[in-house]
Amino acid sequence: MGYRRHGGRWRGERPPWWPEGETWPPRRYGPPPWIRRRFFFAFALLALVVVMTLVAGAIAIAQIFGAAAAIVLSAVVLAVLVAFRSVAPPVGDVLDAVERVAAGDYDARIRARGPGRMRQLAHAFNTMVERLASNESQRRQLLADVTHELRTPLTVIQGQLEGLIDGVYPRDDAHLEPILEETRVMARVIDDLRTLSLAESGALALHRESSDVRVLIEDAVAPFRAHADTEGVALVVDAAPSLPQLDIDPVRIRQVLGNLITNALRYTPRGGRVEVQARGRDDRVSITVSDTGAGIAPDVLTHVFERFYRSADSTGSGLGLPIARSLVVAHGGDIAAASDGPGHGTTISVTLPIGASPMS
Repeated sequence: MGYRRHGGRWRGERPPWWPEGETWPPRRYGPPPWIRRRFFFAFALLALVVVMTLVAGAIAIAQIFGAAAAIVLSAVVLAVLVAFRSVAPPVGDVLDAVERVAAGDYDARIRARGPGRMRQLAHAFNTMVERLASNESQRRQLLADVTHELRTPLTVIQGQLEGLIDGVYPRDDAHLEPILEETRVMARVIDDLRTLSLAESGALALHRESSDVRVLIEDAVAPFRAHADTEGVALVVDAAPSLPQLDIDPVRIRQVLGNLITNALRYTPRGGRVEVQARGRDDRVSITVSDTGAGIAPDVLTHVFERFYRSADSTGSGLGLPIARSLVVAHGGDIAAASDGPGHGTTISVTLPIGASPMS
């Protein structure tokens, strides 16, 4: 059995677009039918009053000025009736579509018809609903991704604690440390989500100061040198000697470089190379992090800056690059990824303006 509207209510099985967890059928959704009836009744009554007034005026004018004036006024009356006929159906379409959107049906669209302004209204409405549908899809995906990211550490913590309580595991450091590490994982995910949310909403406070790019890069690379040596990966810095000072938040840009270097080291095998390069270009400075690692397939490359997007062999949370992008954009800069495909390494380029950005 399908679903259909009857007397302002829905009947039949729950439609696929109806929100999960919401009672079906609803008692009533959107504006009740009497509102539409009242609208059309008022519209028709107004048109009738206008027509009657114009007719009375036409009779009076005919008596005073003659038949020619009466004919002109009659033409005006006819134009009003035609205008009413052309406007009323599109208005009904809008009311129907509004009711569907209010019920959660983001597939509702309006066919553009009627006068030019009504067609503009239809196009604007359709654009609005498309954005609402996109936002709703992103919201659902975000909730699903966050749930997935937090479920794994919670499962580990629960299993470890149950084993300790039941006496399956001894209460020693070897079994307590994994629990502590999983809480750190959860804390990192939550901190990353908070940073990403603030950056994307424009609410992230940037503490700008004049910064030396070479010093900034060396500070960002230093924590990774020991790990790179252990993994047998060459970690190289190549910064031009005469780079201008940048008006940036050094903590946030170090965070960006840290994310990029972490990814580069993660996917670069022993004997490979990770290089951090900086060059000045007119009124901007370009910083690139390139590696000789696994590379990125073309179909994956276009998604690497999306939240929680991960390739099949990824072990990260899928938040590092989206956070890097949001922080760079907050500085008025650009970030891009390039790769010649699997096995050919990856290059991430960050471009920052020398002066303060209007976004600050």
